[in-house]
Amino acid sequence: MKEIGIITLSIILVNGIVSYKGLKDLVFFNKFLFNVDQILIHKDYKRLITSGFLHGDWTHFGFNMITLYLFSRGLEEAIGIPAFITVYFGSLIGGNLLALYIHRKHPDYSAIGASGAVSGLVFASIGLFPGMEIGFIFLPVFIPAWLYGIAYVLYSIYGIKTQKDNIGHEAHLGGGIVGILMAIGIHPNIIYVNYLPIILILIPSLTFLYLISRKPHLLIVQNPFSKSKNVYTLEDRYNSNKVSKQNELDKILDKINKKGYDKLSKKEKEKLDRLSK
Repeated sequence: MKEIGIITLSIILVNGIVSYKGLKDLVFFNKFLFNVDQILIHKDYKRLITSGFLHGDWTHFGFNMITLYLFSRGLEEAIGIPAFITVYFGSLIGGNLLALYIHRKHPDYSAIGASGAVSGLVFASIGLFPGMEIGFIFLPVFIPAWLYGIAYVLYSIYGIKTQKDNIGHEAHLGGGIVGILMAIGIHPNIIYVNYLPIILILIPSLTFLYLISRKPHLLIVQNPFSKSKNVYTLEDRYNSNKVSKQNELDKILDKINKKGYDKLSKKEKEKLDRLSK
């Protein structure tokens, strides 16, 4: 088993320190999270990076850092420290840029977490190590990495289109695309060695990017709760839920301001994490 690299360890430590500070200090948290209005209107571009070091709770932090650890051990040694850092931050920024584009008309949209950067490392590993298998925590099941990559892309596209949860699928997909493209840039020969999985991952990903930029009307989804045949766009769905979600978030933030984060119930912490993504 390969040991954890110095850069991976440093990234985990920085994520831990920044996340701890954010969970204890709401002003700090709000100053550095990803927010469409702050980035596009106020030109606060640092949020494209700083938001990737904040997490909504320690479960969110732990899941991202465990994934980072599992996929970074061989990758940091294989491509070297400069390339590893480039992939990490390139994927972080790429994922957030895709989220920024998709939610450019949603000024209140906010997000946090290292998922985009971690997705980039995962997909870079898939591109570089075609024989790699991926296991599931607590389950003795392993699948080929390329199959996982294809399923992940399709699930992310589905998540972006339906918007049925509060997961940042845009950052995941954008980070993953950047990660595998950078892996190709670092070692172009993998196109010949691992061409089929790479093609199967990139074709749906790049096709989706083309469609949302040229034919955004294809993101229209049907409201499953409506008796009529009215059609709603993602923006309609967002606006209809924005007020109620913001009211819920305001109540939790008000409690944090008055009593502190530690006074939140487990349910309130989970809701804060969900509403902050």
